[in-house]
Amino acid sequence: MNRRALLAAAALPIAAPARAQAWPDRPIRIVVPFAAGGPSDIVVRLLAPRLSATLGQPIVVDNRAGAGGVTGVDAVAKAAPDGYTIGIGSAGGLAISPRLDRGTPYDPLRDLAPLTLGVLVPEPLVVPAALPFRTVADLVAAAKAQPGRLNYGSAGSGSMPHLAGELFRMAAGIEITHVSYRGGAPLALAILQNEVQLGFADLPILLPHIRAGGLRALAVGTQQRLEWIPDVPTMAEVGLPTVDANNWHGFVAPARVPQPILDRLHAALAGALNDPDIRRALHDQGAIPGGNSAADFGAFLRAELDKWGGVIQRAGVRAD
Repeated sequence: MNRRALLAAAALPIAAPARAQAWPDRPIRIVVPFAAGGPSDIVVRLLAPRLSATLGQPIVVDNRAGAGGVTGVDAVAKAAPDGYTIGIGSAGGLAISPRLDRGTPYDPLRDLAPLTLGVLVPEPLVVPAALPFRTVADLVAAAKAQPGRLNYGSAGSGSMPHLAGELFRMAAGIEITHVSYRGGAPLALAILQNEVQLGFADLPILLPHIRAGGLRALAVGTQQRLEWIPDVPTMAEVGLPTVDANNWHGFVAPARVPQPILDRLHAALAGALNDPDIRRALHDQGAIPGGNSAADFGAFLRAELDKWGGVIQRAGVRAD
């Protein structure tokens, strides 16, 4: 090795930390893969002032809606790995769409670096309050008595409510018919009006109708009961422990971002998510705040990919 090569090699271990120490020296962009006003957008905008104060740079929210969250996540996967672009992805974009027949232009395990879980959004099983079903056992008995007669709604083929419905159908051993709607709000209205007789959807969408008495929640897919609806049992309590169905939104960065920068991004995000005021604001939205380690979020992401990939394969789910 000549003298020039030796000097270049000696400089490498010093140069990388120097770049990390200089970061950030300009605004940081957070890509939200949905339109303004949605759950991911609300989370990011609640965190942005705290992140800006911690990192000393403005936070730019970049809404990149399209393809059920895939367009925005793809923008993050293809961004320069310099720490100036990160994103928040939903269960759909990070764990479901990659396992559907159409796939995604990115591999979430290869092309993205997990940072932390942003929020967990429970998905209660609800029925119209006008129907006589008061327990999951009542619903299952009716479905078994008349196979295929009861309809369940979803927010679109391949959506979390669709897969939650399929997981419930398989676990309960019943035949129910899927009806697809364009989004969570139309789905909630369809259940309310008894167009479909049951369905799963994000708690923030359902909670006003549950509290008003139009919808009846029969069970929740979380490990513990929810304080918003404390009288509603978990799926494990009603004998269906495998029906673990929750939506979620988590923060990711492009793969190959230097580890020191990833560590600072994680610390800033986890610090914001553990701020009492921010946690209270997220709770008021019907979400369970995250803020776990990058390793734990990475393990969670892998488990979700495996779980929903298995449901998609067993149920033969196809995208719209």
